[in-house]
Amino acid sequence: MALTKDVLAKYKKASEISKKVKTYGKSLAKPGVSYLELSEKIEAKTRELGAELAFPANLSVNDVAAHYCATHNDKNVLKKGDLVKLDVGIQIDGYIVDSAISFGIETKAHDKMIKTARSALDNAIKVIKPGVKVSEIGAQIETTIEKAGFKVIKNLSGHGLDQYVVHAGYNIPNYDNKSNEALKKGDVIAIEPFVTNGRGGVKEGQSSGIYELYQTKPVRMYKEILKHIVETYKTLPFSERELQKTFGPLKTRLALGMFVRAGILHDHKVLLEEKGSYVAQFEHTIIIDDKPIILG
Repeated sequence: MALTKDVLAKYKKASEISKKVKTYGKSLAKPGVSYLELSEKIEAKTRELGAELAFPANLSVNDVAAHYCATHNDKNVLKKGDLVKLDVGIQIDGYIVDSAISFGIETKAHDKMIKTARSALDNAIKVIKPGVKVSEIGAQIETTIEKAGFKVIKNLSGHGLDQYVVHAGYNIPNYDNKSNEALKKGDVIAIEPFVTNGRGGVKEGQSSGIYELYQTKPVRMYKEILKHIVETYKTLPFSERELQKTFGPLKTRLALGMFVRAGILHDHKVLLEEKGSYVAQFEHTIIIDDKPIILG
């Protein structure tokens, strides 16, 4: 990716908005607040501040590791003692800052796990420079987490980013996978350690209600919905909840089902750790340079 002054300015603006949106979301997260209300307010704040969503707000609680997106009729509410992962994607003209924080709801019970996830991210960032192997980043994360007495979730990883593409190029492991793949100057990556007291791996659950364009094909029905998806989101993930605001719940559900079966859309699943366990996550987006540019 060509990192011109203009592109870098867009990344930095997205980063500032990301910080404000996460702070805002955390300030609203109290016992009794619904997942739906919190998600809608976070997404509205993103747009109010002058950016667009790179993906819907992810609000993953306790043993839900990732990809929980509130539905239009979501009845879940935050409870005292919850451990919340708030993962937000902010984009300006397709230049994406993918960032996440973790926090407890009126509890300090999860503080050690949260601190460990943050330390794992910080320690990973310390070794980042052009030419470093992705396995060295993973080793920093793994060592930090295991020294604290927790497990790393090995089948979740960081990733490269490109314009309008959330997962591009690199896979950034959360453990030493022995890969010789190395970072190059100008690359944009997201590093996201996941810490758990569970089994150290996630399994897929039900649909998250997050969809992503995989490939375009001619369709006989719901052409206007597919056109809207392509024009509005391009290749970025979007929520069924948001699409329903334009096309209604039933029509949206039928169209999305048809598009998934046709291989047009990818249906993201909720990712679950062991039942009763907890998961903490932190994430930053980083531009690889002689001195890394930390975003988010």
